[in-house]
Amino acid sequence: METGGKVMLKVQELRDQFDNLEKHTQWGIDFVERYTKFVKERSEIELNYAKQIRNLSKKYQPKKNSREEEENKYSSCRAFLSTLNELQDYAGQHELVAENLTAQIIAELAKYTQELKAERKSHFHDGRKAQQQIENSWKQLEACKRRFERDCKEADRAQQYFEKMDADINVTKADVEKARQQSQMRHQMASDSKNEYAAYLQKFNQEQNDHYYTIIPNIFQKIQDMEEKRIERLGESMRTFAEVDRQILPIVGKCLDGITTAAESIESKNDSKQVVDSYKSGFEPPGDVEFEDYGQAMKRAVSETSLSNSRGESKPEKPTKRQGKLWPFIKKNKGSGPEDFSHLPPEQRRKKLQAKIDDLNKDIQKEMDQRDALTKMKDVYIKNPQMGDPTSLDPRLGEIAQNIDKLQAEVQKFEGWLAEVEGRMPVKSDPPTKRQSAVFETQNNAPVTNNCAQDRESPDGSYTEEPSSEPPVKAADPEFDDEFEEEEVLPTIGTCKALYPFEGTNEGTISITEGELLYVIEEDKGDGWTRVRRNEEQEGYVPTSYVEVFLDNNTKDS
Repeated sequence: METGGKVMLKVQELRDQFDNLEKHTQWGIDFVERYTKFVKERSEIELNYAKQIRNLSKKYQPKKNSREEEENKYSSCRAFLSTLNELQDYAGQHELVAENLTAQIIAELAKYTQELKAERKSHFHDGRKAQQQIENSWKQLEACKRRFERDCKEADRAQQYFEKMDADINVTKADVEKARQQSQMRHQMASDSKNEYAAYLQKFNQEQNDHYYTIIPNIFQKIQDMEEKRIERLGESMRTFAEVDRQILPIVGKCLDGITTAAESIESKNDSKQVVDSYKSGFEPPGDVEFEDYGQAMKRAVSETSLSNSRGESKPEKPTKRQGKLWPFIKKNKGSGPEDFSHLPPEQRRKKLQAKIDDLNKDIQKEMDQRDALTKMKDVYIKNPQMGDPTSLDPRLGEIAQNIDKLQAEVQKFEGWLAEVEGRMPVKSDPPTKRQSAVFETQNNAPVTNNCAQDRESPDGSYTEEPSSEPPVKAADPEFDDEFEEEEVLPTIGTCKALYPFEGTNEGTISITEGELLYVIEEDKGDGWTRVRRNEEQEGYVPTSYVEVFLDNNTKDS
């Protein structure tokens, strides 16, 4: 019984080990699934990061408009555009990381986890089965032993009963014989039970030996191999996790090198030169201001009669419908401007005209290339009539010829405007013309333009030149005139009365007579000029000191 208790204890300990192994292997599978979830979340982070980088790059990409295209001429803007393009490639590498993590780790570990669960279930099923078999054999062995023990006890009692009957003289011979046969039968049964118990004991010992030295060790070895394989697989996944990031480092490095190269390509001097070239007006700076002798102004106070005669004789010239405006006075048109770009400063106008001529020449070259190609094709058709009809190309050739004539006429028109601009632009080597101003004198009862207020710069930085310093102003081009007919009419903000006559000989100014009432549409901005309107068609600037301004109350309050 002591030996049997030890065997049962070992069986119980083995069962406990199976339970512990089962718990540990289940924890291992949970750990693999946990790591798989970690990699999956990392992959989602990479995808979201790449998406945000792409959206950021797309958000700051230049739009398809003239302003953005104009900005691309600056090296800093081009460097920023290169940075945005490099970020697109940078985002692509992070998308590649997410893709490789999904394919090489997440999908593989998910598949392996299913295989691991099936293998673990199989191994523990075999272990439980072997454990059940050895327990059943042990129970059968215990049953044989108890039967043998019982038969032995029965045989002893039968033997004792026979001996008792045989010693009793009062018992008949038949009863003694019956007791002897019963004793022999019990001994035979005990002997058979003994043989059966011995045989089954030998069988159980063999099964137990196989169980503890072959079956269970093999199962444990398979579980151990499974566990080691699981650990190795996790290690490979972690190495792949690092390798996936390492593979994109060269490309990411190239992206960063591209951004660095773009930053190094920025040239501040060239950008500033672009700004100068873009906004250079071509106007000659004003000359020195001459001394004005205010002592001669006393000649005006000769007499009231002479002043009246002077005022009465000074008849202003009848102004034209609309006098040409000097460029600084021209309001910026909201549209595309006239065809000859006359709304631009001389230098900018010259550049625009030159660019237009270059575009037209390119169009002419394209048409000529098409004409040459069709001419060669026509020659081939003439030599080989089976290839095509030569006359079928004549309409197209005629159309191309008309296009070339139209384009050449356009080139001549723009070249004429360009020659006009280049002829008017001041030569840098010439000394600046002195700005002239005259004192209002009453010699011979005739006014002389103008007083000191006119010497100050005109609005927007223009200046007044001597009438002889520049050729007479040409009549405004009809297209140019129509351009300004569409300008917004400024509202009147008050009225003014002319104190002295003023001859508006320069562009942007308007002639006035003494005592004339005019509408004020723009106050003096500190440059000595006030903008006035005579009627709906005549307006311009006059010296502020030549008029007395009466602003509306609403204007004063504002």
